[in-house]
Amino acid sequence: MPAGHRSSYGDRVGEQPVTTGDARAGDLEVRTADDGSVIIHLRGSVGPECAVELRQLVVRTVRHVRPLRLILDLTEVVAVDPINVGTLAAACVVGDDHQVVVFLLNPGPEIARRLVLAGVPAQRLRHQD
Repeated sequence: MPAGHRSSYGDRVGEQPVTTGDARAGDLEVRTADDGSVIIHLRGSVGPECAVELRQLVVRTVRHVRPLRLILDLTEVVAVDPINVGTLAAACVVGDDHQVVVFLLNPGPEIARRLVLAGVPAQRLRHQD
């Protein structure tokens, strides 16, 4: 995955991060950290219109790039629909199958609760400033 790759969900261009609760938009950025970790930074409301794109990105990164760590940065996420909660939970399982450690960084309290209910181990949820 190219460093700095930007994408958008729905009809919005990925240049403007979504900071409101607009369920029709969101964006993501993918980069590789100095230690080789792949970081997928999600923003806005992660709804069903991005489900296929997010799932394909996560699976392709885990299966083909195979970084030591995949970090899904949820710091700027305001909402996640049930389909994408399932994708984020499945990322941990697929990562385990391919020896890629998956962490979900800075989920809000409600999103963290939903992820744990979906089967994400609590130790995979990381919080940092």
